[in-house]
Amino acid sequence: MLSVIPLLNVSGLVDMNMESDSNIDLVRKGLEESAKVKLSMVDIGLHKVIVEMALVCVKALESGRKLIIAGNGGSAADAQHIAAELIGRYRKDRMAISAIALTTDTSAITAIANDMGYEAVFARQLEAIGKSGDIFWAISTSGDSKNLVAALNKANKMGITTICFLGKDGGAMKGLGGISLVIPTKDTPRIQEAHITVGHLICDIIEQQLDI
Repeated sequence: MLSVIPLLNVSGLVDMNMESDSNIDLVRKGLEESAKVKLSMVDIGLHKVIVEMALVCVKALESGRKLIIAGNGGSAADAQHIAAELIGRYRKDRMAISAIALTTDTSAITAIANDMGYEAVFARQLEAIGKSGDIFWAISTSGDSKNLVAALNKANKMGITTICFLGKDGGAMKGLGGISLVIPTKDTPRIQEAHITVGHLICDIIEQQLDI
């Protein structure tokens, strides 16, 4: 049974008036909406797409390939989060899993953006480190991020398998990804919450399936 810890006024740091009905309703609504979006994904069969994505990643990793992940803003944080779960550990102690986020090298990102334009920041890095058989994992709430569209086109030309985490109607990226998961909502925060939940599920499957 869940227990509720009441707000404590510690040295005057917490204003007890903050616990208003409007704030409580806002939190309840947010939690309910987030859960509703995730459960709706099962109702429309997206759980099968998630498993397919995970097994494609497993196959690539078993063949000695790597996962290359990218996104902008909050999706950049998701890319780094997922890569960290795989390089470090998710649930169990095991060997490191080959994954890299294209959002961490600020020198490369700013040099490419300055010299070639921001649209090239991921495609150029992918050209440098990607190999046929790798996985390029693109994350975008809108599906219309121009730098990810460019990177997907580059990946397709290089024989790199592509998977996409998207939202809304999938945007321009939907037709470019080998496997695309479109979160069934137009609400950006709910899309982001679903993306990282699915990212965790894929990490879970990869970790369980790989014999390392």
